[in-house]
Amino acid sequence: MHEYDLALKRILTRPGSILLAAITGSKSLRWLNVEAPLVRNLRVDLLGESPNGELVHIELQSRNDKDFPLRMGEYSFGVALRHGRLPRQVALYVGSEPLRMKNEIAGPGGVFRFHLVDIRALDGELLLASDNPGDNVIAILTRLGGEPDAIRRVLKRIAADPAEARDEALAELSILAGLRKLTAKVKREVNMPIQEDIMDDEVWGPWILQKRADGKMAMPRRLIEKKFGGIPPQIRERLDALEPAQIEATGLRLLDAQRIEDLFAR
Repeated sequence: MHEYDLALKRILTRPGSILLAAITGSKSLRWLNVEAPLVRNLRVDLLGESPNGELVHIELQSRNDKDFPLRMGEYSFGVALRHGRLPRQVALYVGSEPLRMKNEIAGPGGVFRFHLVDIRALDGELLLASDNPGDNVIAILTRLGGEPDAIRRVLKRIAADPAEARDEALAELSILAGLRKLTAKVKREVNMPIQEDIMDDEVWGPWILQKRADGKMAMPRRLIEKKFGGIPPQIRERLDALEPAQIEATGLRLLDAQRIEDLFAR
C-alpha cells in the first residue's frame, strides 16, 4: 500500500481538508514525529495535535486484518510512552472489500476501542464540492465512485483548480484509482475528452496547449517523481528525447505503470 499511503497522507495533511474534519472532528492538526519507541519499531501513519492539545492518531488500512485491533492497541500505548498521554485514534478503511474488521478488543480487564471509518460511508458529494483538490480526489473512494460518470465529475472538479494543484490532483487520482480498480476508466476519461471536447474547455484547453508547448503534455516530471520517488539520470535523458506524440503516450502509461521503466513500454 506504499504509494496509496503516500497519496492519502498528502491529502489528509493538506490545509483545509474536509476529509480530515470528517473523520477526526478537527479542522487542523499540528503533525508530529510518528515513530513509537516500542520493542518492535512500529511507526503510525499520522499523528497530530489539535489546538486544545489532544493527540490524534490516524491509521490508514486497505485490507481486512483480524489482528488490526491489536496493532491499534500497540500504537496507542506506544504513542503514550513517547508523548505521555493516550491519543484519540481513528482508522480510515479504504479497501475494495466490504469492511469486516472490529474496532475493539474485549478482555478480562475491560475494553479497548478506537474509531473505525469506512470511507464509503463519507459524503462523496461534500468532498467533491470542496475547494481542496485532495478532497475532490478522495471522493472516488466513496460510494460516489461507483457511479458511471464519477470519474468525469472528479476530473471536471479538478479542472477548476489552479494549474499547479491540478497536476498534483491528477497524480493522486491516478494512484488512488487503483484501490477501486478504476485505473483503466481514469485512463479512458483522461484520453478521450482530449480527443473530443476538452480542448474547447476554457480551463483544460489552454492548460493542455501550454503543456504541449512546453513538451510536457500529460507527463509533468513531478507527477513521475511523486509516483516513483525520483527520476534517475538515465530515465531523465530518455524523457528529454521524446517527441511530442511519444510524450502523450508515455504520460498515459503513468496511470498504470508499476515501475518507472514501464513508462517506455511498447
